[in-house]
Amino acid sequence: MITATLVNDLRKKTNAGMMDCKRALEETKGDLEAAVTLLREKGIAKAGSKADRAANEGVITARISDDAKSGILLEVNCETDFVSKNENFQGFVASLADSLIASQPADHAAALQAQFNGLSVEDAVKAKVAEVGENLQFRKYVRFEVQGEGVVASYIHMGGRVGVLIEVGAGNAETASTAAFRDLVKDLTLHIAAAAPRGLSREDIPAEVVEAEKSIFRVQLADSGKPANIIENIINGKIGKFFSESCFLEQGFVKDPDTTIAKLLEAKGKELGDTLTVRRFVRFGLGE
Repeated sequence: MITATLVNDLRKKTNAGMMDCKRALEETKGDLEAAVTLLREKGIAKAGSKADRAANEGVITARISDDAKSGILLEVNCETDFVSKNENFQGFVASLADSLIASQPADHAAALQAQFNGLSVEDAVKAKVAEVGENLQFRKYVRFEVQGEGVVASYIHMGGRVGVLIEVGAGNAETASTAAFRDLVKDLTLHIAAAAPRGLSREDIPAEVVEAEKSIFRVQLADSGKPANIIENIINGKIGKFFSESCFLEQGFVKDPDTTIAKLLEAKGKELGDTLTVRRFVRFGLGE
């Protein structure tokens, strides 16, 4: 039975119309994920819809060491927006972040076992549940440390609903202390927050993701009447566009869309007389 709830769930995932969602669910016998794929194949829905995100509340925050050589990004979730904006909850997350930048656990598993207020972080979060009256979850944590010359930087957007951590490398130690370099790093974090790249380069996009995109394009072009070789050329063009939208280095810079991030790094490197690289980044979206 195709329920109104199921139709609404599909609408949230795809932003498609109610009747389109209902028909897709009927055609896929109520299989939600199959219905998402079917709507995409018909060109009604797009990949990575913003509505396709878990409706968790909470806050994302970051801490950077005084020398900008290391930094952390973490997300703590709660059930309601009311709690997420509560000073008690906000203070708890801030204290947790301060503790973790000091103790420097390497990854999420280590962070859960780190000491905080006389307890492990995992137990401290559980103890906080009884106090705030909602389920809390220390959902994500990542730590970067500079390898060689460069800096780690962060950016928190929309009051903690989006967070970015990045490592930008340079060849010379002096470069990292210049205002131009710091401005560039800030712009890069802003770009990541806004453009939400899936990976640094094409190598970071899983092969199965690329193949899934190709399969959807083939279904879309199946009735076009075009020869197979022409269809493959069209698909290759679509995949190229997919990469340009998904890969950080190939994306058009948000402040100058005609310039890719790779070209921006090259130009700023020439300006500073150095070679600049983005070594890695991570972007957290609340509840994603």
